[in-house]
Amino acid sequence: MISVIIPLYNAEETITTALDSIKKQTWNGEFEIIVVNDGSTDNSRQVVENFTKVNSGINIQLINQENGGVSNSRNTGLRVATGDYIALLDADDEWFPQKIKKQISILESKHLDVDFLGCRRKNQELLFPYKVDENNLAVITFRKLMFRNEVQPSTVIFKRKVLTNSGYFDEKQRYAEDLNYWLKISEHNKMYIVNEELVLTGAGKRTFGVSGLSANLTEMEKGFQKNLKEVLKSRRINHLEYILYFIFYKMKFLFRLGRNRYLKSIGK
Repeated sequence: MISVIIPLYNAEETITTALDSIKKQTWNGEFEIIVVNDGSTDNSRQVVENFTKVNSGINIQLINQENGGVSNSRNTGLRVATGDYIALLDADDEWFPQKIKKQISILESKHLDVDFLGCRRKNQELLFPYKVDENNLAVITFRKLMFRNEVQPSTVIFKRKVLTNSGYFDEKQRYAEDLNYWLKISEHNKMYIVNEELVLTGAGKRTFGVSGLSANLTEMEKGFQKNLKEVLKSRRINHLEYILYFIFYKMKFLFRLGRNRYLKSIGK
């Protein structure tokens, strides 16, 4: 069984599409869908309840809680999940029908050793330092994640063992929280990206500067710096590397600010 964790906050207009995308999966196995309503103030709760009534044959659990942020919501779902595999899906994203079938075939392959698997988003290219191998997979490592995070949460599925050896999301962190978790996972697990577009995120909007939490570039930068301090404290990098990464992240931040202003000026 696959447990699908969906954090939900004021997404009344998109949550049905997200749930429908699970319903349309071509994989023939069982899903356990856990929707965590994180104190929504719109009609998100009612939309999920109505969807559940209409689709009584689908295993959907709706958990309502006070607003605690996306990491808290995901952890709420992770703690009650019972599946052999855990998949993440944001309420404004949707899976393509073949996503889970293709990822499960890789996770269960006798010829591969994969614990954590992402995929490409619609119109995403895998950039340096990620390189696709003969199995159409790109390996994810700690160092690659520190340079560039190509893994968006809604693309991810992983084995239950990851919860045991890596724990949960940092509930105090609301920005770059996914990268924070991937970095922890990279210490004990084999991580890959399958080189196929299997997810549509944010209705196709560009990621940084427009859609979701990533729209707040300043707070995203603070999240990256928090992650950097943590890997230094855990001795996964040394002080010289910390300084170099600090400069690198600041340069990326300034580049993103400039790029975002330019794209907005031309209506993108």
